[in-house]
Amino acid sequence: MTLPLIRTLALFTLIAHATVAPAQEAAERTIRFGTTVQPGHPISQGAARFAEIVAARSGGKLMSREYAASVLGNEAQQISAMQGGVQEMMTPASTALVGLAKDFGLLDFPFTIANERQADALLDGPLGQALLAKLPEKGLVGLAFWENGFRQMTNSRRPIAVAEDLKGLKIRVQGNPVYLETFKAIGTNPVPMAFAELYGALETRAVDAQENPLANILASKLYEVQKYTSLSNHAYSTVVVLVGKKFWDRLMPAEQAMLREAAIEAGRFERAASRDYALKARAELEQKGMKINEVPAAELAKLRDTVQPTLDRLAAQYDPAVVTLYNGELKKLQTLR
Repeated sequence: MTLPLIRTLALFTLIAHATVAPAQEAAERTIRFGTTVQPGHPISQGAARFAEIVAARSGGKLMSREYAASVLGNEAQQISAMQGGVQEMMTPASTALVGLAKDFGLLDFPFTIANERQADALLDGPLGQALLAKLPEKGLVGLAFWENGFRQMTNSRRPIAVAEDLKGLKIRVQGNPVYLETFKAIGTNPVPMAFAELYGALETRAVDAQENPLANILASKLYEVQKYTSLSNHAYSTVVVLVGKKFWDRLMPAEQAMLREAAIEAGRFERAASRDYALKARAELEQKGMKINEVPAAELAKLRDTVQPTLDRLAAQYDPAVVTLYNGELKKLQTLR
């Protein structure tokens, strides 16, 4: 069954069973829901699904309108607007929250989550709740975790078939200490760089490589300036559905419950859309001429062992209770394949 058909059938179900909060318990409100992705991206599809759910369950009183493609500003600007009560909702990457709640940086640790089942269990379980609990004191309320997908490596020099193939590659990474230090540990030369500058840097060979989810690689046409994609699933990119606390505190309890449950339900749809999109992106990248290989599990294990001392050192900078919870949850996840 295709995603559009699933979405249509689910909407009929929502309308028929809109019992979470009676319509009379919702006031007429309009939510400005900011995203940084283009319309049609799985995160944008999730925002549309969220709007359908809250409209159906509130009898049309609660309306959510997506403002895509950063029209409300970049992530930092939108977070500030929510804290000030000017904007109601958005979906920033978890990396954008590290400056407010440092423990979100644990989600950037590479070579720790092997598959989608592990990612879902980690974020929907006690660790995810512990991280979201850090936000209200910062003027934000976290409702759910959605995804941008697993990050993969591309480069212009060679396929990454063994760990040693990474040695010496000049790779663009996100500008945070976790990425800089772990990519140094595996032998690359990491270069922090804004994503907007990446295509030009790859085109001129200022850098050899980069890492991003397949959807971003395709959408940004990196296949034009990169020959090889190596599927490493080395890090999982998540986004957080946020509400400004000033807006949240004006809502009735039934409205709050409605938004939280809608964000969780829309998240299940968004994750499915993201994973479907990644499969299509892989096929399309191959059609565009990219050489795609899967990094063997044994080589990923080598990389994991290599970065572990660096991760242990970085983990000492976070809340010890959250780190203990994080490590305990990771151990539980090892059985999920």
